Amino acid sequence: MTGLILLACGMLIGCASPPKETPSGFLRNYPQFQPGPSDGVDQLYTKPGMDLSKYRRVMVDEAQFYLKKSAVEQGLQASELKELSDTFHRAIFEALGNAYPLVSEPGADVLRIRLAVTDIETSNPAMSGITTVLPVGLAVSVAKKATTGSYSGVGGASMEVEFLDSMTNERLVAAIDTFNGSKMSGFSKLGATKEAFEFWAKRLRVTLDKAHGSM
Repeated sequence: MTGLILLACGMLIGCASPPKETPSGFLRNYPQFQPGPSDGVDQLYTKPGMDLSKYRRVMVDEAQFYLKKSAVEQGLQASELKELSDTFHRAIFEALGNAYPLVSEPGADVLRIRLAVTDIETSNPAMSGITTVLPVGLAVSVAKKATTGSYSGVGGASMEVEFLDSMTNERLVAAIDTFNGSKMSGFSKLGATKEAFEFWAKRLRVTLDKAHGSM
């Protein structure tokens, strides 16, 4: 969204697929990324010696969208992007709960998170329904999953994220990742993107718990 869990890709573990996105320009400069672990993010950078255990509160910037496919081509409306932004912030709030309060001002114990959605593959509910219900379609869908990392018609999302010290804006972690939706997420147009937000938010909680020895 991230060693992430610190060395194990905590925020985004388990959602890796072969890197296919080029930098969007969201990050102010791009560090020397390393390939993420086989079960983690696509590309990962962690500042040597960084320690997230000092951060007890979280400040989250408004989610941004750097979409490579035009909103017209994707059929995305401004209202849908606003809905996605709200979903992202709600997912963070629900995942962190009272353990890591969300705040709006920098502080010595405040971790700042910046995230941009850099590509959205909207779901195709008709295709997803076919590949889920019909045996022949399902066979096609499984074959696609085996070769590309995603099922037919379910969509997905790519993102760039960085963790910063809120007082100095020093970068602690940066990552680039692609999330492929589950079969069920394909039944709604933006289901896979919302699923990605919920997943990344939950992994953020795991990352912070690991850093604080809560797991």
